Amino acid sequence: MDFDLTQSAYSDPGGLDVSRLPRDPGRLASLVRDVIIHRLEGERFGYVIPEERLHEDAEARYVTELLRVLRARRDAPLTVPRAPAERFVGTCRDFALLLSSLLRATGTPARVRCGFATYFQGGFHDDHWVTEYRHPDGGARLVDAQVLDPSYDLPFDPLDVPRDRFLVAGDAWRACRTGRAAPGRFGVSHLDGLTGLWFVRSAVLRDVAARNGVEVLPWDGWGPEVLDDAALTEDDIALIDAVTAAGSEGELRRLYRDPRLTVPDEIVSYTTYQGVRKVTLRPRAPRRTPRAPR
Repeated sequence: MDFDLTQSAYSDPGGLDVSRLPRDPGRLASLVRDVIIHRLEGERFGYVIPEERLHEDAEARYVTELLRVLRARRDAPLTVPRAPAERFVGTCRDFALLLSSLLRATGTPARVRCGFATYFQGGFHDDHWVTEYRHPDGGARLVDAQVLDPSYDLPFDPLDVPRDRFLVAGDAWRACRTGRAAPGRFGVSHLDGLTGLWFVRSAVLRDVAARNGVEVLPWDGWGPEVLDDAALTEDDIALIDAVTAAGSEGELRRLYRDPRLTVPDEIVSYTTYQGVRKVTLRPRAPRRTPRAPR
């Protein structure tokens, strides 16, 4: 079984009819761009996002919930572009997860990657999520569906993001640990206090979970509460050092069995609008290999 071709409990689109979807990754990325608006993009699109959508949409953990919201706003195929008022109001995680879901559903191995983008705030490494898919030539490419809109005006192709413009979380951790990068330049640029090595650690945990089929929300946490660099212990650092040194996906999956890494059934969600709360996750169903359309 190809792990990156099988749907997780989070990416599974349920009964979505994928027979009319394109199979080309670029066209699928454009489709995703046309059905989601980031909750910080209202001004970019000249749209005042209703307060309740800011609070509620991005709390949807599963693609089935995202699709339900889209159907409620406009009962139309995903291939039909939507006005901002008809879109799901999400975050970078939602762009990455929906694209991974549709790629898997149409026969392309894909996964969500957590890390840091340098193309939003003048070189600052902003917390960000993208999609990684396997190209027919065997190589892996990073796609950022969110920035496909021309208003972003980037000096590279969002369908093939350079690895030095988006650092996957493990690369970011190694850069900070070796002194090649300053931990204080990693985090969330528009929120105070969300920078540092502790934040890079949290991105590594979420990236490892996503690579093991548990694509949590960007503000979910589990295990010991580590919310600043002072709370990092030698054991914390040694564990992340071991994870980021893993030489293969198989080794990473073995490491993920460590209870300090595995996402438990109950997690703590540090939500932006709803405050800190405990959340019980949906039971993990066996990963399902989709039947690609002919």
